[in-house]
Amino acid sequence: MTMTRSSLALLVLATPAVLSAQVEPHRLQLQTSDGISLAAYEFTRPDTDARSWVLLFHQAGSNALGEYGPIVPRLLDAGFDVLAIDQRSGGDLFGGTNGTVEALGTGTDAYCEGLPDLEAALDYARERAPERPAVLWGSSYSAALVVHLAASRPQDVAGVLAFSPASGDPMEGCRPESAAAGLTVPLIAFRPGREAEIPFVAQQLETLRAQGHEVHVLDPGVHGSSSLVAERVGADVSAAWDLVMGFLARVRDR
Repeated sequence: MTMTRSSLALLVLATPAVLSAQVEPHRLQLQTSDGISLAAYEFTRPDTDARSWVLLFHQAGSNALGEYGPIVPRLLDAGFDVLAIDQRSGGDLFGGTNGTVEALGTGTDAYCEGLPDLEAALDYARERAPERPAVLWGSSYSAALVVHLAASRPQDVAGVLAFSPASGDPMEGCRPESAAAGLTVPLIAFRPGREAEIPFVAQQLETLRAQGHEVHVLDPGVHGSSSLVAERVGADVSAAWDLVMGFLARVRDR
């Protein structure tokens, strides 16, 4: 795996509402098994002991820093190191730039083809901390992919958070329910109330519950991981954060 590292401190100033002034990410280039070079962002606190990793994956049309900028500081403060990547399916949603798509010249709507992106991130985290399984965190289409990744590599994964896991026609071949049936690591899934009222989403949630997984309907809430960002929800999100932090505390030493 080829990796380069450079400070992104200036990006904190260049990207609105993305990162707190105390967070200095480092940019990496990760190589996927099918030859894609991924832009990735590592957030660590070097003055601390070995910490577990949380791997953040964005939704379609999005990017790592734009979607997760307000979320990363909370995870660092909770005692985790964080890796967030720009997947091959993404864009400028939430005010950031998808470095992977920018370098490729185009993105893709073939969401299932993005699984190697997630695998490359997990490979990197396991190289950094082979004794500490990583937590996978997905949003929309990537919330479906993290379930498949965890099912295929349970020894490397401590737990899975899936925000609005996609399950429609674009996910044919990688819908989360099939992989969740045999999942042996803890999974917590979230849907906003408006989505939970959609018949096929309600069926998905029922299936996940029947499989023994933890499911929560967030009201108020919005699509994907943005349910944890008060400015995007337009309401207090502390209850959702309590669920997330409780789950992370349970799985971090798994």
